[in-house]
Amino acid sequence: MIEFPDKKWKDYELLDSGHGAKLERFGRYVLQRPEPKALWDPDMSKEEWDRMTHTRFRPGAGFGKAGKEDSGTWEMLRKMDGQWHIDYPGLQDGLKFRLRLGLTSFKHVGVFPEQAPNWEFIYRSVKALEGTPKVLNLFAYTGAASLAAKAAGADVTHLDSVRQVVSWARGNMESSSLDGIRWVVEDAMKFAGREARRGRLYQGVILDPPAYGHGPDGEKWKLDECLFELLRAVSGILDPEHGFIVLNLYSNGYSAALGETLVRQAFGSVPQGNMKSGELALNDRFGKVLPLSIFVRLVL
Repeated sequence: MIEFPDKKWKDYELLDSGHGAKLERFGRYVLQRPEPKALWDPDMSKEEWDRMTHTRFRPGAGFGKAGKEDSGTWEMLRKMDGQWHIDYPGLQDGLKFRLRLGLTSFKHVGVFPEQAPNWEFIYRSVKALEGTPKVLNLFAYTGAASLAAKAAGADVTHLDSVRQVVSWARGNMESSSLDGIRWVVEDAMKFAGREARRGRLYQGVILDPPAYGHGPDGEKWKLDECLFELLRAVSGILDPEHGFIVLNLYSNGYSAALGETLVRQAFGSVPQGNMKSGELALNDRFGKVLPLSIFVRLVL
């Protein structure tokens, strides 16, 4: 199964892709960014790309090195703001939020557009639960998934190990006219383990772990070594009768089948309920499909 953002989202578009890069429009600005999975030829010429582009990312010395993000610099081709906002108008009534974007030294801009189908699932899953469900978002970045859960009426805990990113997410909450999200700057593994020991349960857990990373106190994270242990910890804090999880993985070589097996093994005796897995991808103007991550969703 392959899922894409809906065409209703007018503030984002993958214009073209190829030669290891993608040409994207975020609101009123067009960006060129490296994309190793774009192995084919682009449909538009380099001159056409450059004529449309406001800025393009140039990888630095850390490009492609294990354990490091793709650091580099932005080359301005046309005048643009360093920060700007886009809106996400969900497919469901009440699902909408605003995101502040910015040019970072790691080629990221503050949103992963292919995640839109997960936001829709999160909103729908929270709405299906009674009362005020508790949702924990681990590795939460700038908070789009947290905003989707909050918009649906959840009691949201947003966790990331980078304080500046958490501050960015707080700004997105305020720009979206939402409030009440709990902010936590901590190592995800430590937090999940402590919550399990305290006997705290969540009706929703969202996980979008990086391949490599560090906690706020220097804790090392390597996906291959830590993911199963983290999922086991999450199995101890997810409501076994009325809960859902979303697992998203960007690491090359990970498949939907592998993700499903990890979740099934980690949750052991917990009733499996409904499980769905697949790929999240973007579709450019010329019909080329760019797969970017795999997802596993479990509803108990």
